[in-house]
Amino acid sequence: MKVNLKTLSSSLGLSRTTVSRALNGYDDVSEATRERVRKAAEELGYHADPTARRLATGRAEAVGIVYPFGACDLGDPRFGEVVAGMTESLGAKGLDLFIVSARPNAELETYRRLVEGKLVDGLVVARTLMDDPRIRFLQEENFPFIAYGRTNSPVPYGWFDFDNEAGARAATQRLIDFGHRRIAMVSAPQTISFAAQRRAGFLSALREANIEPEASLIVECTFDRTGGYEATRALLNCADAPSAVLIDNNIAGTGAFRAIVDSGRQIGTDISLIVYDGVPPDVAFPYTVTSVVQPTGHASGKIIGELIMGAIADRAHCEQRLALPLIEPGDTDGPPR
Repeated sequence: MKVNLKTLSSSLGLSRTTVSRALNGYDDVSEATRERVRKAAEELGYHADPTARRLATGRAEAVGIVYPFGACDLGDPRFGEVVAGMTESLGAKGLDLFIVSARPNAELETYRRLVEGKLVDGLVVARTLMDDPRIRFLQEENFPFIAYGRTNSPVPYGWFDFDNEAGARAATQRLIDFGHRRIAMVSAPQTISFAAQRRAGFLSALREANIEPEASLIVECTFDRTGGYEATRALLNCADAPSAVLIDNNIAGTGAFRAIVDSGRQIGTDISLIVYDGVPPDVAFPYTVTSVVQPTGHASGKIIGELIMGAIADRAHCEQRLALPLIEPGDTDGPPR
């Protein structure tokens, strides 16, 4: 038989209000009473009605992440790892993670519905833009959020990010140290924060080595495999093709890898390749692509989960975490011929 709040209260000789407040951790109920209620609930198999609890607390007990899904996102293992880490972190505290798919170019409408409808307690803003209207909206609404990436917002806010500039600089410096001078970069649209930051690191490394960047070797493409394939193929077909290519994201990197293979060039010998976040082993086989690697997506997701819970608990709390990427050597780069 299902044990309800009335049955639990009667068994303890306490009012339903006291038991409810004890279960929800209110500090106007003594620690001894809270512990007594918790043990009785566990022994009797009591589980609070989630709808009633949400009405009582005014909380949705859920965090949302709005994502403008494209076909390539469903095959992005990195995103899946981050979601798994967030789910674990939030689930340990009794919170659900809602992934809300948004129509292209209509994300702000979705954010507005979630906030105004009180459907979630906090939001994670993914793929931040250099000038991000989503972050401005959440700041104006004083709604708890954590950004997965940085923007140029003048108002402080909580975020988790990687040092994208440092990662791209290290990758470019590695190619320079091998002896490459004609180094190309294929990047996601520069409106996306990480793409702009990684390009800045690429350019910085070239200039520090007294190599003048060539506009023809810096290509912006759509954030998908097709964009990476076409951009890399165009570079390879140039009269004076580059001897090395840095791809600033793993989605375009998969397309770039295929373009080099299809060109008949020997990767690592005829042309060097480094991809941010790497290329999945089943795609790159028999190669191991030299990569700029970051803490695992699962670990990153757990940190983001912790940060958003902190933001929900204290809206004035503004914690920021910056992780440092590393180079993971493979067999797709080396000295030029």
